[in-house]
Parts: sequence; C-alpha cells; structure tokens
Amino acid sequence: MIRLFCIVLLFGTSSALFSQKTTTNLKEESQIQTFLKVTEKIRCICLPSLPIQSCSFNMCAASSYLKTFIENRIKDGMGEEEIISKMENGFGNSILQDPIVLMFQENGNQGMVDSLVYGFGPKILAKPDDTWINATLLGLGVLGLYGIYRYGTKKVRGNSIPNQTSNRNDPNSKEKLSAKTDAIKEKIRKFEES
Repeated sequence: MIRLFCIVLLFGTSSALFSQKTTTNLKEESQIQTFLKVTEKIRCICLPSLPIQSCSFNMCAASSYLKTFIENRIKDGMGEEEIISKMENGFGNSILQDPIVLMFQENGNQGMVDSLVYGFGPKILAKPDDTWINATLLGLGVLGLYGIYRYGTKKVRGNSIPNQTSNRNDPNSKEKLSAKTDAIKEKIRKFEES
C-alpha cells in the first residue's frame, strides 16, 4: 500500500514539475505566449527562488496581482522584452491609473507602487532555471516519506516482538502488569485529591 502511494506521489509531483504553472485571462494565443515568457523571466516577490509564473495566490498575493498587471500591459500592446525591461527599470507615471496600481495605493502598499513606477532593479529577474530547486524538494519529500515508512515498520516490528515472545501464563509478567496498574491508579487518586 505504501509503495503504491509513493509511486503515485512520485508521478504526480513529477508531472506537476514539468506542467504549466500559471493561468491567465488572456484569450489570444500570441498574448498568452508573451505572458508565459514574461512570467518565466520575472521572479516571485515572496519566494525569490521561483519565477512569478510558479507563484499562486496562496503563496504570494502580491505576485498574483503583478501577473494581472503584466496582463494589462500585454493588452496595452507591450511586448515581452519591453515589459521585462520596464519591470527592471520602471514604467513611469503612466501606469498610475492601472487598476492594480490603484489597488496597491488603496491598500497602503506604496513600496509596490514605487517599484512599478521606478523599477524593481535587476533583482526582479528570475534565475534561468528553478528545476534543481523543485528536484531537491521532491527528493527531500521522497526521502522523508521513506524515513516515515522505515520508522513505522520499525515501530510495528518492535511492538509485535514482545507480544509474540511473552508468556501469558508467566506469573512474573502478570505481577509486573498489576504493579504498574496499581501505580497508575495511585497517581490518579493523588491527583484527584489535590
């Protein structure tokens, strides 16, 4: 049963590693491809080791809003290189009426507004490949599951050996059990009195 679970987990996570990691509201294929290329090259605000494409709303709300901001720039006709350059160097005051920028202002996130207007700098660019990070996390997960499996089988084996070797007719074992039970009852009685 555990082996089947591990196999399903391995195939499930490996397919997730190599599948598309983001969604978009864009409809035209060229716009979708631009969106995918841009979000692959810009890093997640909350998890800098991941591209923004891999960030979900649950992981990082700011990055999710930035994806919508990027969609708005694509709808305005900007291309991949222009968006990436402006994310790094700034879009200027022309974006101050964008709904996402207005939302950041209303929520008091002036730092994000300033970063969009003046640029995030070169640190906004994602590392070329995050596959090794995902592979490391997968490896650690599998190793952890294997450790849990080994610990569980060791515990079961350790608990079953005394039951098989103990003699139920042995008066010493009955006396030891009775003494332990009496000691527990005495502790409970003292606790209830105090």
